[in-house]
Amino acid sequence: MSARRLMCAWWLAAPAIVLSAALGGACLAQESSAQAPAVSAELSGTLAKVRASGSIALGYRASSVPFSYLDTRKQPIGYTVELCKLLMAAIGDAVHRPLDIRWVPVTAETRVDAVANGQVDLECGSTTSNLERRKRVAFSPIIFVAGTKVLVRKDSPIRDFRDLAGKTVAVTRGTTNEKAVRDLSEKFKLGIRIVDADEQAQGFALVVRGEAEAFASDDVLLRGLIAQHSATSELEVLGDYLSYDPYGVMFRKDDPLLAQVVKDSFQAMAASAEIERQYTRWFLDKLPSGSSINLPMSPQLESIIQTMALKAQ
Repeated sequence: MSARRLMCAWWLAAPAIVLSAALGGACLAQESSAQAPAVSAELSGTLAKVRASGSIALGYRASSVPFSYLDTRKQPIGYTVELCKLLMAAIGDAVHRPLDIRWVPVTAETRVDAVANGQVDLECGSTTSNLERRKRVAFSPIIFVAGTKVLVRKDSPIRDFRDLAGKTVAVTRGTTNEKAVRDLSEKFKLGIRIVDADEQAQGFALVVRGEAEAFASDDVLLRGLIAQHSATSELEVLGDYLSYDPYGVMFRKDDPLLAQVVKDSFQAMAASAEIERQYTRWFLDKLPSGSSINLPMSPQLESIIQTMALKAQ
């Protein structure tokens, strides 16, 4: 599917998405002058499932700011959520019918199982694409590059990872961050006391309440929590990276038709600069809370998006 066809599908299927007027006019002209293609009898996997049901199950996280979290009305919002909505429009185009969203909450611990067992069709959170997970699920192209750091109170004596020796450190259960801290503690004989939290907000709260001396998570998620709670005067993110974490959207493994739509969709979003627009919205502009993470795009992510855009041509 061409990049232009994907962008037209998004404009027509999701008018709330603001694209250029020129694109909108061209798309309307294209739709009025060409007969819609017949529905393929060859659909299989997720595409056949959503075609039959008319809905798609999107997994979301409750507090992965600014990727996937709940607003004041308890509705999922965020960078990955918006990219998933665009991807959903492309999937609807591929099966030739509009799709309703069925939101499904997932946690760091349940998200991989939720995709693998078919509970959700796309997981729209802050999930690292790594070899272990790719044995069970598939991933979109990389949408963000993060790494494990630690959040501490500004009056804390902790300045780098060696200062974590003997300290109580919160982690989110089922994350690459948890593994990074456990491996670090074992390798350097630090004797870190690890406390598991179910979600990012719980780990953050443990530090705020003084029940943990640090919270180890992806640096961008830590900065997002600080921004959301306007806590820049009290908390900080510090230390060297303890892991490398490239994010992607999870979907079902061994589903080649869906995999092709996902790949084409993200290449089209890169070519149209839609990924960059969403990045600006969620990482540079003010969040709904009124604060900004103020995190410029990394050179690594810029290069990844440029490569995706070239593949769409």
